[in-house]
Amino acid sequence: MSAALPSGSWILLSGCSRGLGLTLARQVLTEGGQVAGLSSKPHANLQELQHQHGSRFYWQALDISDSGTIDQVVNRAAQHFAGAPLWGVINNAAISIDGVLATLPVVDIERVLQVNLTSAIVLVRSALRLMLKQRQGGRIVNISSITGSRGYSGLSSYAASKAGLDGFTRALAREVGRLGITVNSVAPGYMRTALSQGLNESQLQQIVRRTPLGRLCSTEDAAHLVQFLMSEQAAFITGQVITVDGGLTC
Repeated sequence: MSAALPSGSWILLSGCSRGLGLTLARQVLTEGGQVAGLSSKPHANLQELQHQHGSRFYWQALDISDSGTIDQVVNRAAQHFAGAPLWGVINNAAISIDGVLATLPVVDIERVLQVNLTSAIVLVRSALRLMLKQRQGGRIVNISSITGSRGYSGLSSYAASKAGLDGFTRALAREVGRLGITVNSVAPGYMRTALSQGLNESQLQQIVRRTPLGRLCSTEDAAHLVQFLMSEQAAFITGQVITVDGGLTC
């Protein structure tokens, strides 16, 4: 079963330089799709994608915490893919600042909420303006986390941001469904990515032991579901928060 994007379309992907974002970019490009990737800094991985896929991969630097620049960045991506429809958005960029809430600086709380929630909403807002003009439907997938529904000690701000993202998903699905645009959240379990660096090996192995399928979530596990939700085959799935965690939270 192919989960390719509609022919000639492109997607907007934040947090594309590593981890799940990089896996998603590679999968979409391999299927013949076009990707406008956003990340805070250039990376050798991105140069590799540009070398392999040419103009089908367009990268822009974006400080996702600076909401005021998002409209400009999205418009430049649209200019690069001139004439091609924007099919959807994958909100993947996120940060996590570990710490007990009582001693966590307010500036850290605000940054987590700004990057993970506010800027994600603003990015979708900007993309929707293009998608609504096109009148061709589309897809929005927000990368959430099981932490948003289950919590984890020391990650209260991160959990709050992901729970907020899931609420945004449900509300926006009702708002844009009549236009043929679906909105879903994918909530992966714990992965070996930059976001899990606060967990030591003992904690990760404890998670593995509690997981019925006996391993951590891989970026490929989550990416396959995201790619399906972005496809035309997922046209009747919207407003959902879908967990990919090997049964950890069942």
